[in-house]
Amino acid sequence: MGPGVVRPRWRVTVGVVVEGWGEDGLRALRGALHAQDGVALFAALRRGPVREVLQLAGDGVAGAAAQGLPGAAEMAALFLGALQERGLRGDEELADRLRAATGDAAISLLRPLAVDLEMLAMLLEGDPAESGGRIDLSTGECWPAFTDELGPEAEEDDDPERWLYVPALGSRAGYRDMELFIEEVEDAALADRLRIAIGGRGAFRRFKDVLAGDERSRSRYHRFRDERQRGRARAWLAEEGYCPHITFFVEPSSGSYPSGPV
Repeated sequence: MGPGVVRPRWRVTVGVVVEGWGEDGLRALRGALHAQDGVALFAALRRGPVREVLQLAGDGVAGAAAQGLPGAAEMAALFLGALQERGLRGDEELADRLRAATGDAAISLLRPLAVDLEMLAMLLEGDPAESGGRIDLSTGECWPAFTDELGPEAEEDDDPERWLYVPALGSRAGYRDMELFIEEVEDAALADRLRIAIGGRGAFRRFKDVLAGDERSRSRYHRFRDERQRGRARAWLAEEGYCPHITFFVEPSSGSYPSGPV
């Protein structure tokens, strides 16, 4: 960058940002969520447009807001605005979680469950002949229908207090994701190839093969699809009376924030 040229700064905004999400940024975001580190989470959120990671990072932001971390209320407000503007399935449920975390709404009556929305989406949206499964309500773990890893616990598989059955709803929603993504592709030639790819049997494989030649579009599609899948999983979970829950701890060295789980 030459002299006199202003170096772009990262901005957390709902609209246009200087750069999109790269693999390093997403890795940092996931790492912060896994570590329940609010400071690292907010730093990671400065590396790309929040509108692309609302469902991924929303529970972490809610956890940080409930703990009163500096800047968390403002970040929650940013997420709320983006969710209301977007309005996908599952966005309203996440918005309710954020409102409750910031004290702007009553605490949800949904029961908290430490479930991985990505794993839940895999059970919900797989082949009905091979997918589906159940959630262990004591741990939040998702188990495929066909597994031999449960051991003695399988004897309790009919206990409704222990297990939540997850149906396999098929790939219709996933197919719609591909259609909607194609509508947003700016490269007309690529969009045409993708439209041809999703015609008939083997649509998902052909769609993937076409995107394999365009790394940027492939990454955009994965973020686009993953957000929608997480939202659908969140909405299904709410219908069953549960909400995803992240236990968020404040760094012991900070000293200025309340400690303990949300």
